[in-house]
Amino acid sequence: MKQGLFESTDVPFRRGNFSCAYQWLQELTGMDELIAHLDALSAADPAHRYLSTLDDISQCSYTCGHAGQDDRLYLEESDDDAGEDDEEEEDAREAEHERASLQYRVQQLINPELMHSWQQVCGSLATSGSDVQAMLRANQAPEALLDEIVYVQRVPVAADDLKIAAQPNGYFSADWDTFQNHAIIRHLSAEWGYRFFAMGASWMGFVRATPPSAEQAQCWVDALRELYGKGNDEVLSHPGWQALAALLPERRTLMLGYTENMAEALAPEAED
Repeated sequence: MKQGLFESTDVPFRRGNFSCAYQWLQELTGMDELIAHLDALSAADPAHRYLSTLDDISQCSYTCGHAGQDDRLYLEESDDDAGEDDEEEEDAREAEHERASLQYRVQQLINPELMHSWQQVCGSLATSGSDVQAMLRANQAPEALLDEIVYVQRVPVAADDLKIAAQPNGYFSADWDTFQNHAIIRHLSAEWGYRFFAMGASWMGFVRATPPSAEQAQCWVDALRELYGKGNDEVLSHPGWQALAALLPERRTLMLGYTENMAEALAPEAED
């Protein structure tokens, strides 16, 4: 695995809309290596939470920028300090606004008047049988969701679910938005013990300390069936759910799509 810091003087990649970008990674051998790396960073720095990108980093940056302009998340920049600042002062003002924006998004995400529940999100994403098959394949081979470049964000928040404040996503009208994604992240953490560790343009990544039991996996897949298929017989009856229930006790990770085109993010060999 190759790696580098965004704070260095010779960075080969643009930071994009990842305001807390800390590190870039290349040549990962798989999802296990990424998770181990994130765990090591977290253990050495308990004051921060670490979030990695996942599929399609360019598209993820694009939609992250637009999702952050949601009226519920966007913090207007103050004109109080406007003036003829030199470059150093301008950079400092921009950095301060980024910090303030992050904390504003955190406060909005935990605002009871804006928060969604799991039940409210169930059935709200237009899905088909091909999406169930895509989720099965993504969980069979999660490394298919890793882009050639992975960014790691170093986020100053108090809980893992709030890491999404540094990478709000769910921009297009047919996708789950940031607040709906946050509801899923909270539920998986509180009820199922899955920690949010990665977000891409179409997929979110979760990890548990240990794999679930067969009974837990069946219960949770039944809940996912409702989440993605409520009111949709094609999705509810798809055989891929039972295959997913059999798979989850073999691994600690869970990959969930949140967009209408989630299957397109899979590597070519994983597509139909």
